[in-house]
Amino acid sequence: MPQTAGMADARFQQVADLFTDNFASLNELGASLCVTIEGETVLDLWGGHVDAAQNQPWEEDTVCVTFSNTKAATAICVHLLIERGMLELDTPLTRYWPEFGGEGRENITVRMCLNHTAGLPAIQPDVKDGGFADWDYMTGQLAQQTPFWEPGTQTGYHMFTFGWLLGELVRRVSGRSLGAFFAEEIAQPLGLDFHIGLSDDQHVRVSPIAFHKMKPGEEMSSFMKAILLDTQSMQARALLNLGNLNYNDPRAMRAEIGAAGGIGNARALAGMFTPLATGTTLLSAERINAARQESSVGAPDVNLMIGTRFGQGFMLRIDNRPAPVEAAVSFLIPDGAFGHVGAGGSYGFADPDRGIAMSYVMNRMGGGFLVNARGQRLIDAVYDVL
Repeated sequence: MPQTAGMADARFQQVADLFTDNFASLNELGASLCVTIEGETVLDLWGGHVDAAQNQPWEEDTVCVTFSNTKAATAICVHLLIERGMLELDTPLTRYWPEFGGEGRENITVRMCLNHTAGLPAIQPDVKDGGFADWDYMTGQLAQQTPFWEPGTQTGYHMFTFGWLLGELVRRVSGRSLGAFFAEEIAQPLGLDFHIGLSDDQHVRVSPIAFHKMKPGEEMSSFMKAILLDTQSMQARALLNLGNLNYNDPRAMRAEIGAAGGIGNARALAGMFTPLATGTTLLSAERINAARQESSVGAPDVNLMIGTRFGQGFMLRIDNRPAPVEAAVSFLIPDGAFGHVGAGGSYGFADPDRGIAMSYVMNRMGGGFLVNARGQRLIDAVYDVL
């Protein structure tokens, strides 16, 4: 069984034991786990391997793509700009991005982009090869895209477009790219090893993503069925129409993919959520409350085709039981907590009511877009201790 390392407060030894057991019983490859309570780190663990051949151990500073956990980082940037009076929630994007207007887009507001109701979850025309790494090209495509529904009337997960829509607002009003703004305003002041666009000299620390392979008898999600039935469907365009994106490609690592390309580990994500759990330094109580209050509900979400709940830029508790946790259609955090999940099972969240910040990041993806058994059992164990 792979070695695990790090620190665990004695109170949370059973959580550490479950983290280790994930490698033995749940096919974990490499992973990290971090929990803080009232700003104090009580768990900081890592283990397993960077590579599928299991030759290289996961080290303390190993990082990997965290997929949609990146949306939380992008959302924090937007909330900072709202707090500074540089963005307004219910103002149309055209105030900041004049070229965005037309064909029903003129009524899309900042709030709609944060809560996945903007009607632009996918780009319809075929994206050029490498388009995912060409910021002006992708934002230009969105500024010509006809909404899939009347903005503000339905909730549909903006899987990748979230990052370009909100990242362009950050760029327009701050004068800095999304990655630079996040680095200078959030990552550097907090000492976070989290990057929206990773410099080439740091790529050696990145663990490649091992993509999920369906097992015999594994149930396919409605989302994936929709893609197989119609390669031109909204679901197919949302997931696949990105210009041949491969997360293990250096072009993707250096690109500022603000919805799904952030690179870091659990320590970095827990560190990002710690000020939001404790109410210190990063955002005001008003902004934190806005993040944790329900802003939109997908019943079901018209893109993911499962139930979803969003605050302003963050996922809230999503309970789609009685489907089993292995189906990865739930995010079972307490009411009042907020955060995000990443495809394959990673997550980070803040629970201000209890002062908890927690993150789990891994390199071997599970099925589905929400939390599977490896990560959910760790959340449950932390709350069992408390």
